[in-house]
Amino acid sequence: MGIWHMARIGFIGLGVMGREMALNLARAGHAVTGHDAVPGVAAGLAEQGITPARDLAHAAEGAEFVILMLPDTPQVEAVLTGPEGLLPRLRPEQMVIDMSTISPVATRSMGEALAARGVAMLDAPVSGGAAGAKGARLSIMVGGEAAAFARAKPVLEAMGTKVVHVGEIGNGQTVKLCNQLVCAINIQAMCEAVALARASGLDPAVAREVLMGGSANSWMLENLGPMVLAKDASAGFRIDLKLKDLRLANDLAFQKGVPLPGTALVTSLYLEARAHGEGSNGNQALFRVYDRMTAQGG
Repeated sequence: MGIWHMARIGFIGLGVMGREMALNLARAGHAVTGHDAVPGVAAGLAEQGITPARDLAHAAEGAEFVILMLPDTPQVEAVLTGPEGLLPRLRPEQMVIDMSTISPVATRSMGEALAARGVAMLDAPVSGGAAGAKGARLSIMVGGEAAAFARAKPVLEAMGTKVVHVGEIGNGQTVKLCNQLVCAINIQAMCEAVALARASGLDPAVAREVLMGGSANSWMLENLGPMVLAKDASAGFRIDLKLKDLRLANDLAFQKGVPLPGTALVTSLYLEARAHGEGSNGNQALFRVYDRMTAQGG
């Protein structure tokens, strides 16, 4: 672990994940100023230790670390390098930590733009979902210079239990995309197993218990399995965001000339889910695609 000190942090993006991460930073004793594009969100966290920012510039003003947790590449670019972005306002002693899941290529480009002004940047996407964010149990994969990582590590450890430096800027995003394709294919496999068990007259809950005791066990089976069995499609990590991550993974694979047939298939299934209005539901709602294919709805 790094040496802890109270840090001044500007946190931009207080959605399902970001709000919990910012709150954990505040609970750890850091001074957190928060901003969200949705009016009133930051103010709603004031009683829990988050200072609401008037605007982006206020969130970054005086911050040692400016942390971003945003939906996609365009939002991160707008905040950092867009016409109203922070780039000209940032000082060399400040550091940007982007914890969003975005394009590795765009990440490197923004890192270069910040470096030209003497500002260090880390890309530090996370895995662990809303529960991991709430419990400060995230896995955080960090790209960037080793010295910047060492400086930021105590701050990151307030949000996660596994904080790993994976090399140069952009590498964090690449590892995260690998994570996301594994997760998506895992969910697909789980939905297929449940569909087959039901069609065969088995109790899928019993089948799940057996699978969890052997080599087929997975985080998805343990954590999302109960929702699939209950046909609970309620929002967690939304299908729209899962598709964004799969698009980024497929884009990177195309650039690198790497065939990803499994990823291509699960992407197609998630597109089918979104076409049926599932985009705002949790990514476990892929089970509804299998319900439609096997007439197991209801």
